[in-house]
Amino acid sequence: MARRERREREPIDHLPGVAEIRIAADVATLALITDVLGHEFRLTKPRTYESSGYSYFRLDTGNTSPDPDDE
Repeated sequence: MARRERREREPIDHLPGVAEIRIAADVATLALITDVLGHEFRLTKPRTYESSGYSYFRLDTGNTSPDPDDE
């Protein structure tokens, strides 16, 4: 089976507080999870890939403090 082409991702700086989330869930569960997370965090619109069944979105906590692991 040939590997499918990936869509280009939006460029993003790797700032503290930004997470890329991958989730395997049905439409209703994905909507519930993004609704709950959306009340506390900024989210991108989930992209679902039919071939894998995974949905991907980004979650931004707004945290811009230095990462203590980098010190």
